[in-house]
Order: sequence, then C-alpha cells, then structure tokens
Amino acid sequence: MNIAPNSYSRTRKRLLAAAASVGVAGMIGVGALTTGTSPVLADAVRVEAPQVQGFADVVERVSPAVVSVKVKAKIQPTADDGSDDQDGLDNLPNNPQLRRFFKEFRGFGDQNGQNDGGHRRLGHRDRNNDQPRPVAQGSGFFISEDGYLVTNNHVVEEGTAFTVVTNDGKELDAKLVGTDPRTDLAVLKVDGGGNKFTYVDFADDSKVRVGDWVVAVGNPFGLGGTVTAGIVSARGRDIGAGPYDDFLQIDASVNRGNSGGPTFNLNGQVVGINTAIFSPSGGSVGIAFDIPASTAKQVVEDLMKNGAVQRGWLGVEIQPVTSDIAESLGLKSNNGALVSSAQDDGPGKKAGITAGDVITQVEGKDVASPKELARLIGAYSPGKSVDVTVWRDGKSQTIKVDLGKLPASDKQASNDQQQQPAAPAKPDTLADLGLTVTKSENGKGLIVTDVDPNSDAADRGIQPGDIITAVNSNEVNGTDDVAKAMTDAVKAGRKAVLMQITRDNNNRFVALPVAKG
Repeated sequence: MNIAPNSYSRTRKRLLAAAASVGVAGMIGVGALTTGTSPVLADAVRVEAPQVQGFADVVERVSPAVVSVKVKAKIQPTADDGSDDQDGLDNLPNNPQLRRFFKEFRGFGDQNGQNDGGHRRLGHRDRNNDQPRPVAQGSGFFISEDGYLVTNNHVVEEGTAFTVVTNDGKELDAKLVGTDPRTDLAVLKVDGGGNKFTYVDFADDSKVRVGDWVVAVGNPFGLGGTVTAGIVSARGRDIGAGPYDDFLQIDASVNRGNSGGPTFNLNGQVVGINTAIFSPSGGSVGIAFDIPASTAKQVVEDLMKNGAVQRGWLGVEIQPVTSDIAESLGLKSNNGALVSSAQDDGPGKKAGITAGDVITQVEGKDVASPKELARLIGAYSPGKSVDVTVWRDGKSQTIKVDLGKLPASDKQASNDQQQQPAAPAKPDTLADLGLTVTKSENGKGLIVTDVDPNSDAADRGIQPGDIITAVNSNEVNGTDDVAKAMTDAVKAGRKAVLMQITRDNNNRFVALPVAKG
C-alpha cells in the first residue's frame, strides 16, 4: 500500500500518541492492581509526648462526699428604703467590696420566686399568689461517715429548714448543729438511717504553696456537681471580713452557689472552703477566697462538740506597728501589735497591759501583726493563763494574763463617753510638727485646732478636733510636755515621737518625725 509522505507522517504521529496512551493506561492499571480501589492516604499526625496528669481520679473519689445544700427561710418584709438589711448585711462593716462578696455568694430568692444560686427557676409563682418560701442553694461536704457536713454560715444563717442533695441525687433532711459567723462556717448533721457516707479529711494547709494545683467541687448556680481546677494564687489574704481573715486565694472558677464547697489538693484532701469571690461583673473573674483548712478544722471540731466556738479574749484595741512607730519606740522591726487602748473591764488591763505597749509574743510565739495576735488569742479557751510579751519603755517584759471570754459582739459600747469639747483658751503652736493646739477643758491633753496641710502631721492623718493625750507614753498637759518628749527622743537618737491621739472616743498612735534624716 502506497502512502503519501504527508499522510505517512500524520499516521505515524497518531500511532505514537496511541502507544503513549496505552503506556499510561498500563501504568495506571498496574497501580490499581497493587493498591486496590482505595486512594493512598498519609498517616494521621500523632505526637509521642509525656501525658499531663488529669484530675479525673481525684474527682471520682471525692465527688460522693460533696453535696448541695438547700435552705428554706421565712420571708422577711421588704423595706422601702433600699437598704442592705434585706440581705442580712446590716451587721457587716461598711465595706462595699465585702458586701459585694457576700451578695454575690448569697442565694436567697426574692418574693416573686425561687433562686438557684442567683438565677430564678422556671415556673416561679406569680406575684399575686401566696408568697413562696425562698430557697438558698450552696454547697457542702461530709467530714464523717455518720453524716456531719460543713458549709458556710452565710448559706444557712437565715434558714428554718435544710435539705442536703447528695452526688447521686438523694435528698436528705439535715439539722443545724452550730454556726460561727466570725469565720463564716457552719456544721449540719444528716441522719443516714444507718448508712455510711463517703467523707473527706482536712489537709495540712501549712504545706500548701502558691502555685499548687487545686480542684473546686460544688453547686454553682444550682447546676449540681460541678468541677473546676486552678492553682493557689496567694496566701494570707485579708478581705476585711473579720479579725480572723487569713484566706487562701485560688483561681479555679468559683461562682454563686459554690459557697461552702471544698477545694481539694491532688491527694483528695480539703485545703480550703469556698467563701467569697471578687467579682466586679457578678461572675467568676478568677479570684476566689477560701477559708484555710487549719482554721476550718479547729472551728468545726468546736461546733460539733459544743455547737458554738468559745474564744479567748484579751480586751485590748490594737493597731499595726509602722516603720515610723517602730523607730519612735526603738524597735528593730515593725512586727507586733500596738495597743491603742485597754478596755476597763478587759483581762489585759487587769493584768497590767496599757496603751502604748507593743505585744510581740504570746506564749513564746511571735506576733507578726494585729491579725496574727487576734488568731493566737482566739485559739485559746477562755480562762486560759497565757504569757504575753510586750515592748515598753525600750525593753521587753512578760505579763501573765488570764484570758476572758470573747463577747458575743466585737463592737464595744462607747456612746456613753463623749469627747471633751475645746475650751476657749488661747491656741499654742507646735511649729515643728505643723500643729496648732489648745488645752482641753479638763486640763488633760491638747486639742488640735489646726493642721498645716503641708506637714507630716497632715500626711499621717491628724485632724482638727483630735486630742493629743500622750507622747512616747508620757501624759501631755501642755506644749512643754510635747517639746520635752521631742528633745528626749533626739537625745536618744530617735527620729520620731509616738503620739497617742483620741478621736471619737477611739485611740490610735501616730509617729511624727522630729528631725530630718
């Protein structure tokens, strides 16, 4: 067969293209035969790294010991003045942050319905129907197999009936054993009908370090058993709740309804009890405060035994020792608690403790601050005889004090004592101190009539109307007494004098420089 040159060339190209197609198809066919019908995929990513320990084992063991606490209370008439009395906060100090702490944690509903840790339940009663009995919800935990459990005082303080809801949903009636408002702790008792409850122990919180992992378990917003985790973010926090403030600060998420719930270490021991949060927004912002286990353990034991806590009482008013005050008294450090006044009927005054003394030790234990002194004295029973070491007149001495019983109220009556009015006398000046003074009507003390706004006295808070009653523990009846005390201080190599000031029947001490250092 004859093929034209051009046709031959075109035919040859078609044959070569067909052969190439057959070759490609052949290779695809071979692949299909060797790999099957599924496409070839790369392996999934997997990182071989050390696994971080979780909290599941701890939570599994401790959760049966944690309960929800429901509290029924009688409805109180609503005031129209908008005061805080409806919240039970009228006895708290006038501290906005403190009041916010407890408002956020309180779970009482209003008169329109019930409340789950601050959230209204669906299906609440109508305003026109009979008023319901409000329900507060908090948390708690068993500390014995026979049904003793711990919660917060502010959860139960207005309650008339108490119900405990266990981890598996059982509801059990509980009775109130005792409360301690000063530490915000309460103990309830459940009758288990012979059944034994899972319970937890308190940890040795002296071993708790900032940065340790902790797990909080509780009943936030009435949701039931909820677990959050975080770390101990600070120790020894003072939030102004009372004289025994020594809170642990944690960053585990804690919200309304967590009150009274436990915070655990990784050994399943209770290191603290949730009692307050700092919350500008109303919800958790990562700052919560726990009552330390050491405080709770002691208080709970007393409540279980006696239904109340009996604390020792020294009967003195105290203030911190500042660096200036320490300098004026010849102390090497600003540790201790300065006695601003000793109450007439108190055991401290009967034993010989006087205003101006600095309490540095109790039974050989160092006193770092006024809070530490309150905790040390409160740990002893009334009637206990203790050795109190004070710094007086430039040296230490020990005084034996038979402690009294702490009164029911920390507030001591003083309204019957009225400040002496200023007498119409010619004012004198204490130019070196920036003060203008006049003698009091009874001749005891000097009344401040004017304060130089640019003076050290003004910087330290001295105001017109204050009464200077003593300088360096010496009574003051005139400006000569002040001048002599200043001269004596300079001769002794001190840079400040310690003034005892009376204002609104309360004593305080102020250190004023006598020479520029």
